Amino acid sequence: MKRILSIFLTCAVLQCAYAQTSKPKTEEDYYTIQTVPIPENIKLEVGGMAVLPDGQLAVSTRRGEIWMINNPYTTTSVPHYSLFASGLHEILGLAYHDGAFYGTQRGELTKMTDIDKDGRADKFEAIYRFDMSGNYHEYAYGPIFDKEGDMYVTLNVAWIGYGEGLAKWHGWLLKIKPNGSMEPIATGLRSPAGFIVNTSGDVLYAENQGDWVGSGRITHLEKGDFAGNAGGLRWTQEPESPVKLTKEALTKIVHGQPMYEAAKEIKELKLPAVWFPHTLMGISTSDIVEDTTGGAFGPFDGQYFVGDQGHSKIMRMTLEKVNGAYQGACYPFREGFSSGLLRLRYGLDGSLFVGMTSRGWASTGTEPYGLQRLVWTGEVPFEMKQVQAMPDGFEIEFTMPIDRQVAEDPASYELNDFTYHYHSSYGSDIINTGKKNLKGIMVSEDGTKVRLVLDSLRKGYIHEVKLHNFKANNGLNLLHNTAYYTLNNIPEGKKAILTASQQVAQHQHMDMARKAKETPAKEKPTRTTASAKLAKRQLEMPADWKKPDQVITLGTKPGLKYDITQLSVKAGSKVKLVFSNNDDMTHNVVVVLPNTAKEVGDMAFNMGLKGSEMNYIPETNQIMYHTKLLQPGETEAIYFIAPKKPGDYTYLCTYPGHAMVMQGTLQVTK
Repeated sequence: MKRILSIFLTCAVLQCAYAQTSKPKTEEDYYTIQTVPIPENIKLEVGGMAVLPDGQLAVSTRRGEIWMINNPYTTTSVPHYSLFASGLHEILGLAYHDGAFYGTQRGELTKMTDIDKDGRADKFEAIYRFDMSGNYHEYAYGPIFDKEGDMYVTLNVAWIGYGEGLAKWHGWLLKIKPNGSMEPIATGLRSPAGFIVNTSGDVLYAENQGDWVGSGRITHLEKGDFAGNAGGLRWTQEPESPVKLTKEALTKIVHGQPMYEAAKEIKELKLPAVWFPHTLMGISTSDIVEDTTGGAFGPFDGQYFVGDQGHSKIMRMTLEKVNGAYQGACYPFREGFSSGLLRLRYGLDGSLFVGMTSRGWASTGTEPYGLQRLVWTGEVPFEMKQVQAMPDGFEIEFTMPIDRQVAEDPASYELNDFTYHYHSSYGSDIINTGKKNLKGIMVSEDGTKVRLVLDSLRKGYIHEVKLHNFKANNGLNLLHNTAYYTLNNIPEGKKAILTASQQVAQHQHMDMARKAKETPAKEKPTRTTASAKLAKRQLEMPADWKKPDQVITLGTKPGLKYDITQLSVKAGSKVKLVFSNNDDMTHNVVVVLPNTAKEVGDMAFNMGLKGSEMNYIPETNQIMYHTKLLQPGETEAIYFIAPKKPGDYTYLCTYPGHAMVMQGTLQVTK
C-alpha cells in the first residue's frame, strides 16, 4: 500500500512539474511591474524624472511640482514623499546635474538649487527663456545633458488645425549652454516628448503620428537636419538657423510620395532610423532609454527601450549603422502599465522607473497617473534578440538556441514590406504593401542565428518579420514573434552562397504567397435603394424613404472622446447618422451588438497590415453599422434602420488604441 501511495505521489509531482513547465510563459514571468505607492493627496502626473546618486527619485509633474521620493525601490511600505518645489509651469523634463535640478517649464529652462539644504528649492535661475504664443500644444521637454555639460531641449509645434511654429523656435531641437547661450540644431519636430544623448554622443528623438508624420518613429538628429514636420520651417530664415529649407519649397516637392522618395530631392530631410508602425507597435511613442545596466535589466544590454503613451506599454529597439547612418528594428516588449507612459529612467539597481500621466492624452492604462517600476526576474526570455540587415536579406539572432527543425521550415516565416505617405495630412494609411519570397534559410552552427535570404529588398521600406510556431531547443515558445526593420540602406558585402539543403524551393514560397492572398474581401461602400438591402455602410438614403425618421449628429472632443456619449433612437426607425471628425486624429463610428465592444475592438486591433485598407472594420456579425475611417475635418453620413429590439447598443471607434476609451451608448427605445 505504501509503495502504491509512493508511486501515486511521484506521478502527481511529475504531472504538476509537467503542468508548470508546459504552461506558456508570459511577459510577467520575465519582467514584473511593481507599483510605487503615491499618497492620496498628491496628484503625481509625471512630466519628468531624475534618479539621484543617493538613490532618491525626483519627479516633476504637469501641475508644476517637484517631489522627492525616498526609497522608491521598496515593495513593503509607502516611500516618503517631500515637496522640493511648486508653482512652476508644467515641467515635462527634469535632470539632476552637479548638485542642482534643471527643469523645462513651458516658458523657460530653469535651474533650481537647495542652498540651505533644507530639502526645498530656494534659488530659481532662468537659464534660457522660450517664446510662447499661448497655444496649448506648445509643450517643452528636457533638458538632456551631453558629455560636455551642455543641455538639449525640444519644443513642440502649436496646433491650429495643422502644426505650426507660432512661437519662435518651436518645432526645434535647441542646444543651451550653462551660461544661457542657445544654438538651434535641427527642426522638423512635431511632438518630441522623448529624446536622449546616447553613449556615442548622438541625439535620438521619438516622434508621434500627426501632420506630416505617417507613424511614430525615432530619428537621429544632427546639426542642419530637417525631420519632416513643416511647422518649424517658419524660423529657417533667421540668421542663426542651420536649416535653410522653406515650407514653400517643401510643398512644391512633397505630394504624398513615401518619405524615402522625397528625401532624394530634399537634402535636409532626415529619414527615421526606425519606424514604429502605428497600431501595430504603438500609437504615441514617448521616452527613450538606452540600456547601460551591464546586464542588470536582462539580455538586451546596449539596446533601447521606448515608451508608448497611448498603449501604456514599452517597446524594444535595436540600432546598427549601415553606410554611416542609423537604422534598425523595433519589437514588442512589455504591456500592462497603469496609465500613459511619458518618462523612463533606470534606477541604481538596474530596474526601470516608469512615470505616467493620461490627462488629455487617453491611454489603455485606465489610471489618471502613476509611478511603477519594471524589474527583471533574472529569467531569460526566448526572443528575437536583434534583426540585422544583410546584402540579400536579414539575420535574426535569438537569446537562446532555436529548434533547428522549425527554423529550417519555410512555413515558419512570413515577411512583408510597406511604407507611408509623406504629406501634410494627419498620419497615413499603410501603402505599397508587398510580400517577400524566401530564397534560402541558413541556421548558424550554434543555433542562435538564422539568416534569411530574400528574392528582393526595397530601400526606404519597413520590413515586417513574423515567425510562426518558433521554439527554442529547450521547448520554450517565442515570447514575441514580430519585428519591424526600417531598411534605409542595404549593407555592402558578399551575398550568401546557398547549399542545396538551404535553398527554398520555388513551389514552396509560391504556395506561401498563395495562402497569404487568401484574405477576406474588403467591404465596399454600398449605395442600394431598397431598405431591405441596407448595407452596414449605407451612404445614400434609400429611394423608398421619403425622409429619415430621425437625424442624429455626432462629433469628437480631444482625448479620444465623442462629443455625445449617449444617443437615442426608436426601435425600427429610419435613421440618418452624420459623423463629423473635428479632432486631430483619425476616427470612425462603429455600432455593435450589446456587450461586444471589447471583442470587436480586439478584432480590429489584431487586423495587422490589412487593418488600414479595411478601415479597421473586422468582418463579424457583431457589427451592425459603420462609417469609414475619417481624417481630421471629414464628415460622413450613413443611413440605417434601428434595431427592432430595444436595449443599449455601443458605438465605438475601432482604430487600434481608441476602442477601449472612445465609446458611447446608442439607446434603442420602444
